[in-house]
Amino acid sequence: MRKRAAVLCGVSVVVAGSFTALPADASTPRTADATQAAKLTWKSCGTTNYPTLQCASLKVPLDHHHPHGRQITLALSRVPHTAKKSQGPLLVNPGGPGGSGLTLAGFVAGSLPKAVAAQYDVIGFDPRGVGKSKPALDCKPGYFNPVRPDSVPSTPAIEKANLQRAKSFAQACGKKYADVLPYINTVQAVRDMDSIRAALGAKKINYFGYSYGTYLGAVYAKLFPERVRRLVLDSIVDPTGVWYDDNLAQDHAFNDRHRAFLAWVAKYDSTYKLGTDPEKIEAKWYAMRAALAKTPAGGKVGASELEDTFIPGGYYNGYWPYLAEAFSAYVNDKNSDPLVEAYENFAAVDASGDNGYSIYTSVQCRDADWPRDWSQWRNDNWAVYEKAPFMTWNNAWYNAPCAFWPTNSLRPVNVANAKLPPALLFQATDDAATPYEGGVTVHRLLRGSSLVVEQGGGNHGITLSGNACLDKYLAAYLTDGTVPRGGGEADAVCDTLPDPEPLSSAAASARGSTLHGMLGFRG
Repeated sequence: MRKRAAVLCGVSVVVAGSFTALPADASTPRTADATQAAKLTWKSCGTTNYPTLQCASLKVPLDHHHPHGRQITLALSRVPHTAKKSQGPLLVNPGGPGGSGLTLAGFVAGSLPKAVAAQYDVIGFDPRGVGKSKPALDCKPGYFNPVRPDSVPSTPAIEKANLQRAKSFAQACGKKYADVLPYINTVQAVRDMDSIRAALGAKKINYFGYSYGTYLGAVYAKLFPERVRRLVLDSIVDPTGVWYDDNLAQDHAFNDRHRAFLAWVAKYDSTYKLGTDPEKIEAKWYAMRAALAKTPAGGKVGASELEDTFIPGGYYNGYWPYLAEAFSAYVNDKNSDPLVEAYENFAAVDASGDNGYSIYTSVQCRDADWPRDWSQWRNDNWAVYEKAPFMTWNNAWYNAPCAFWPTNSLRPVNVANAKLPPALLFQATDDAATPYEGGVTVHRLLRGSSLVVEQGGGNHGITLSGNACLDKYLAAYLTDGTVPRGGGEADAVCDTLPDPEPLSSAAASARGSTLHGMLGFRG
């Protein structure tokens, strides 16, 4: 959802249905010629956490079909290799669409085993329109300012208010960026990646993407299979449903994950005093929601903001202790201060969040067809809400600008690929943002790929988060291309890490919390 203090949100959604081999925009990919590529000038931009980070910028065509037309600027970052022999660039992407990748380069380089990281130039980038790339889109600053209308359209007036918000956002984007929006999409971003490759002087790239970044990587591999050396995809978008129906499937998965959180709260009744029956605790959560719909906490946290605050718990269980404390304080002590603090930490949207959401909608609304008849949205979402009420309508309004988007849509890319070296895929069985089926589907579509499954895992983004079993497979692959070969649905299985304990006795993995602060917008 937006750039949060502890951020997350990526509803990497997926629309089941047919697709053609390549959209018209991708049918004849132009490869960037390394001999004509711009030279990159790297300057130190190190931080306390990532002191060796370097930054550069690169001009690319707004429209890669017209390479000599208007140019835009991509912001790049790098942690250079230190080994005597380099394995080339490793491009990394945190997902979204809309996530900034600049600091991710430092995180990946610092989290991999030193001997592995030393062999790569780890390259981060802000995709077109994002962060420090120019122009950086911000369609409607303050769009998520509290208090928004209740997400559940229980009356015609509430539905009308939410519809007007969605329409106004789409109109603002169209008015402000009419000349740019047609070129904010996955295929153009993939061509930008090939321009980065060329500017680096590399014949091939290695790629490591999370969430929506897995779709970005799979599309790059489809358009430029001869340019792929190694490909790592973690928490995998189902590419056969880009993008509408996946939101609906995701709603079921997030509802299950929210109930897992409530069961965890029940386990620690001695701490949170909310009871030992998860169903009764769920009733208390919805009673809290109803109360906040009438009287927002601190003038900030209404029903919609409460959902925003707890949705990150579906991405990463390291947030559960904080959310449980806020929940308990509100119900048991009539103290809303911890809830307001949790909202400000996990859900409040700043300028970077406005930018991320602008790119999220611009890419997803352009990438694929969305229903233009609101009655279909209404019918579909009410049907899902009956079984999965936690996030359904919040998610629907998050994506609703696509019903009114000012550009026409492209067709999804069929990423099926038999021309790649072995790819390595990672997927948790209970991932809510990119449900397990996505990993299985891409494993089937990428011939020769290997799938490593985290059994019982529910977090989104699972490598470099403290699971040594997963990271062992990642390190081996990046070292010499080794992949597990188990046959069947999964080639290797790792046990998940234990759920967190209450704050008094446990803290989330430092690496895990850092990564989950970087992952992009609803994907």
